[in-house]
Amino acid sequence: MTWKQRMKTVAQRLLLFLSIMGPGLITASADNDAPGVATYSMAGSFYGYSFLWMIVWVTLGEVVTQEMAARMGAVTGKGLTDLIRERFGLRMAFLVMLGLILANLGTTAAQFAGIAASGELFGVTRYLIVPLAAFAVWFLVLRGSYQHVEKALLFLTLYAVAYILSTFLVRPPWGLVLRHTIVPTIHFEPRFLLALLATVGTTMTPWGCAYMQATVADKGVTMKEYPFTRLDVVFGAVMGNVVSAFIIICTAATLFTHGIRVETAEQAALALAPLAGVWAKQLFGIGLLGASLLAASVLPLATTYAVCETFGWERGIDTKPDEAPVFYGLYTFMIVLSAAIVLIPGLPLFPLMWLSQVVNAVLLPAVMVLMLRLANDSSIMKAWRNSRLTNAFATILAALITIATVVLLWDALF
Repeated sequence: MTWKQRMKTVAQRLLLFLSIMGPGLITASADNDAPGVATYSMAGSFYGYSFLWMIVWVTLGEVVTQEMAARMGAVTGKGLTDLIRERFGLRMAFLVMLGLILANLGTTAAQFAGIAASGELFGVTRYLIVPLAAFAVWFLVLRGSYQHVEKALLFLTLYAVAYILSTFLVRPPWGLVLRHTIVPTIHFEPRFLLALLATVGTTMTPWGCAYMQATVADKGVTMKEYPFTRLDVVFGAVMGNVVSAFIIICTAATLFTHGIRVETAEQAALALAPLAGVWAKQLFGIGLLGASLLAASVLPLATTYAVCETFGWERGIDTKPDEAPVFYGLYTFMIVLSAAIVLIPGLPLFPLMWLSQVVNAVLLPAVMVLMLRLANDSSIMKAWRNSRLTNAFATILAALITIATVVLLWDALF
């Protein structure tokens, strides 16, 4: 093969990757949404560097779960709840769908809480910015303009890179950072376990699995193109969680060391002061708004996909409203109800964002068990079933999350 032919082959593969790339990167970017930033900021400010080891393990867990979902979408051309209905029956699919609706409703409300928090940083009341944002999200997605805006929203989420720059400016004790990254730290106390579950729930999400599989199936990705999709999944998970780790390091180095515990957006913005100075609040507010708008667009879609797959109804933003009335109606309902929750007077915004991620973590093991059953079914996956290593890691992870949930509930009850 000549040099020119090699370059042509490389260019073709790059173009193919760029055409397929998207679900993994968008899902990972949505992980660093308003609840994600709230969770990592609170973890770093309350517990210092103690949660860094968790980021390593949840990155591996996210790669495993998202890869499973993407592979099932490529092999079957069907969404997750669609497969659950066919394999386990309508009742099980309905229960999963109900869990997804409740978890996603809380997380979507958390996105509008992020929008409200960003507005308040600029002196704009939540009663103005939340309804405007809700209408903008609804209009852009359902009128077909969202794909053009998506790139702009992804660009705004790059504000999280400011945490990396701030971290290097404050020069944290890197030896201590490395030790906490390698050596696990666990405290069996309710607040620590809540923070641990929130860290898992903001990264490894049931909605992320459903969204990943649905979008891969909708893109028509086959196993021939799948290696590029797998690369997209791994790249997105690693990049997203590198940023997550730096949010923890930055808040630990700037806030935890000075006894500041993050409970509001204004306190969280202080972590960016070493980089942005007096503009820290504005930088944080703009980034929080972009991340929240992106996730507020994606999350209701994941829910509506799941519901329509369960009952076999027409779905997809490429369809017309009269062709998919349930899809459009449910999407509208999710946005309106989530925005209405945030408008409740006196509702604490940051705790709402944090606790919504705990619900995701509690639901995750049940979804993972069903995914493992599906991904190991030879009649569905044929030659592309799970490896033993994937099964072992996913099973251990689901068991550990379940144990943490049981310990937390036991403490709360008794």
